[in-house]
Amino acid sequence: MSQPLKGKIALVAGATRGAGRGIAVELGAAGATVYVTGRSTRTHRSEYDRPETIEDTAGLVTEAGGHGIAVPTDHLDPAQVRTLVDRIADEQGRLDILVNDIWGGEKLFTFDTPVWEHDLDNGLRILRLAVDTHAITSHHALPLLLRHPGGLVVEMTDGTAEYNRDTYRVNFFYDLAKASVLRMAFALGHELGPRGATALALTPGWLRSEMMLEHFGVRENNWRDALDRVPHFAISETPRYVGRAVAALAADPDVARWNGASLSSGGLAQEYGFNDLDGSRPDAWRYLVEVQDAGKPADTTGYR
Repeated sequence: MSQPLKGKIALVAGATRGAGRGIAVELGAAGATVYVTGRSTRTHRSEYDRPETIEDTAGLVTEAGGHGIAVPTDHLDPAQVRTLVDRIADEQGRLDILVNDIWGGEKLFTFDTPVWEHDLDNGLRILRLAVDTHAITSHHALPLLLRHPGGLVVEMTDGTAEYNRDTYRVNFFYDLAKASVLRMAFALGHELGPRGATALALTPGWLRSEMMLEHFGVRENNWRDALDRVPHFAISETPRYVGRAVAALAADPDVARWNGASLSSGGLAQEYGFNDLDGSRPDAWRYLVEVQDAGKPADTTGYR
């Protein structure tokens, strides 16, 4: 099995579940050593109160062919992030890939609720979890990443820059959070590019995360049972799909061409030729514009 990332060191910040877990596992499958962080461990659950843990993610990374290392970290605490980065520096002497996937806001927002009606504390916490965490992590981790040329920073968000520019996303706080992460990647591109590293924003499509599957009352092996209620869910993808996107980017010697860009799992699948676990190649954001948002019946023909 080809392992183009053998010897590379990655940090996936926010790897407990969902896209972060999928990315960590695919980086492991490509041979990387992957530090996985989050607040949910086998001895302590975050306010999510869910069963997924960073130890489980680390185990999946190792099982896939890499080396997974779980480090409990609250990325809102600069001291914890500094300690994390110091550990990576001491143990590895380098950092090649940083994935900022910290989010944590699923239980904090309400759909289509204007800012003056939305719970203010929850809204402000969304911004702290989605924006402050990424800034704190970049502040501490980027000096290590810049020790060697060719480093990659992936800012994970929801929606491409083009889609989010023209589309109101959920509510004021959610919209602002996701737009901010897109802009972070743009700004980091300007700061890292001249120093030999690459930063970009990446979005999955409609993600079949653990929470999404649970919300629809299905599992990965029978996810299509949800289509009777939510037909457009047919375009959805596994977390491993966006993981393969990150692995492909990290292995690309010409990755600098994407510096500062906004990318999607579906778009990169067309570029690099990878598929989702079921062999399909969903292009969710094109589908959303041309089918779902256009009011057409669900039909993924030509989109996966």
